[in-house]
Amino acid sequence: MFAGYGLYILFSLPALLLGLWAQAKVRSSFNKYSKVRSGRGIAGAQAARMILDSHGLSHVNVEQVQGFLSDHYDPRSKTLRLSPQVYQSNSLAALGVAAHEAGHALQDQQNYGPLALRSAMVPSVQIGSWAGPLIFLAGLFMNLTPLAWAGLILFGATAVFALVTLPVEFDASKRAREILVSQGVLTPQELGGVNSVLDAAALTYVAAALQAISTLLYYAFLLMGRRD
Repeated sequence: MFAGYGLYILFSLPALLLGLWAQAKVRSSFNKYSKVRSGRGIAGAQAARMILDSHGLSHVNVEQVQGFLSDHYDPRSKTLRLSPQVYQSNSLAALGVAAHEAGHALQDQQNYGPLALRSAMVPSVQIGSWAGPLIFLAGLFMNLTPLAWAGLILFGATAVFALVTLPVEFDASKRAREILVSQGVLTPQELGGVNSVLDAAALTYVAAALQAISTLLYYAFLLMGRRD
């Protein structure tokens, strides 16, 4: 049993450490640049509204939602939800996050492939993320190899989802940087703070993908070892 725990740590520790470091970096960058106000003084909600309207997305609502950095775009209801720290603030950090989420709305408008794929995978991932490990462990302990493989494949959707998320988030950040300058919300000189916040956020998605892949490899290693 202890050997199994040690093996799991060996597989998951690098991704776990990266995730913890990335989360700390996000908070540090956001806190730093939430104190730096933009030259034009436009709040996050205003910037998001400007971006959406300029791209023919006046039907997409911009709402405030509670929680720290709980910002997200909901493609089902066509709603962009911003946390209070982003919705109300005119800081560089707030504008970067608001523009990033608006970037997801633009992806939705243009039927951006990875976003459509990620949205389609949500139901299977919601099931696979909790049912997959349970089915895998049941098959492993009951020595039912086909059942264990079924659980492994089901959980595999989580790893695929995490990988598909990467181009979605990277592309949204790229759009955010370009739009903020092209629409005059920020000057090129102000992008340094935005880049710091968005690059730190990108690391969290990389860490999540590595964590899902390392867990999947750990399960596969256990199953292949049991078969041998």
